[in-house]
Amino acid sequence: MIKLNTLICRVLFAALILGGATSCSQQQHEFRLLIPALPRDQDIASELVEVFEESSSQRIVLVPVPDSAETALDALESGYADLAFASNAQPYRQGVTAVMPLYPTVLHVFYRRGRDTSDPRALLQDASVYAGPVGSASRQLLTTILKGLDMTEADVSFVRGPDEIPDIIVLYLTIAPDRVHARLKDFDAEHEYHLLSFGMPDEIGTGSRIDRTILLNPRLSPFVVPVGTYGDINPDPVVTLAVDKLLVASHDLDSAAVYDLINEIRRLQPALAAAQPMLFQNLSDEFDASGSTFVLHPGAQAFAQRDAPDFYERYSGVAEVFVTLVIGFVSGTYAIAQIYQRRRKNRIDVFYTDVIALRDSITKQSGAADRAAAVEKVRALQNNAFGMLVDEKLAADESFRIFITLSNDIIAELGSASRRS
Repeated sequence: MIKLNTLICRVLFAALILGGATSCSQQQHEFRLLIPALPRDQDIASELVEVFEESSSQRIVLVPVPDSAETALDALESGYADLAFASNAQPYRQGVTAVMPLYPTVLHVFYRRGRDTSDPRALLQDASVYAGPVGSASRQLLTTILKGLDMTEADVSFVRGPDEIPDIIVLYLTIAPDRVHARLKDFDAEHEYHLLSFGMPDEIGTGSRIDRTILLNPRLSPFVVPVGTYGDINPDPVVTLAVDKLLVASHDLDSAAVYDLINEIRRLQPALAAAQPMLFQNLSDEFDASGSTFVLHPGAQAFAQRDAPDFYERYSGVAEVFVTLVIGFVSGTYAIAQIYQRRRKNRIDVFYTDVIALRDSITKQSGAADRAAAVEKVRALQNNAFGMLVDEKLAADESFRIFITLSNDIIAELGSASRRS
């Protein structure tokens, strides 16, 4: 009893230690986030740092892109920082891994009133276009659109900035009315533009032009800007394209640290949504890696699969059925064996009955001939029993041994009685 109590105490103590270790499993980390190039992304990064500073034990610090690196992803690959913002439309890099999608950046194509929008080629042909600097996301996407229309950059005239009013303005922005109006005011022609729609909302998924674009560019997704979001600029709903802004990490960043970071961002979602409601209200940790430019970080994959059943849970149903079948098979085999044994026992009982009946049929008045005939019948019963034993219709068990002993005793008894007479 003392040993049992000691064992129980040890088990409870181990459970307490394990529980304490689990509760303290989330370590404190400091993540170096590269300062994004775009002002809007810089504001969002600053909000992220501030929310973590106020409400989390984890820390995020902003670090500038070093002069030795051409882009933020170059600095990330070199190990200068841990995290960065990246568009899901950027080219694949081996040393960069995806952590989670943060928010969509939406393609805004503004055209001057009076331009022909019935055909994309007519809209862009010989038009003056502002699409940001070379290498920017908006410029890259416009180049992709031109290729899809069998056009080249030579078919349009690019302008550098607000020195002249372009026919078309291409911007890749989050949905932010104030910022969009401010960008258009830079061209001093805010009221001269409409927001171009690539179709009607009910055409999405019907094989329309927008579906073809997404099929050819799987990193893109359809996006509907609701009517009046930008006032008179979009008096009707606008169908356009969006691409996710990703939080990416160096491939050698610790998996546990990435897991804790995603968990903390999800926990702080209400605080982030309060600061940027249009961006973080629908923040999701459901990340389809097949739609990502970059491979998924192992820590992000572990977080995505945190609720997935483990090996035992996945196959517990199969195991239960298997165990049930095994138990049923064993039980059935045992029952059949018992029935078989009972049948063989019933057969030996017949021999008992016959040999005892032969013994009782001989009385003191029986003659020597009757006793000799009875002995022959007993021997015939023995021979029959041995034959059934060879054919495995009787078991060589204690019941068979008793029958042989009993029948031999009867033969001896009848034989001695014959000699005395």
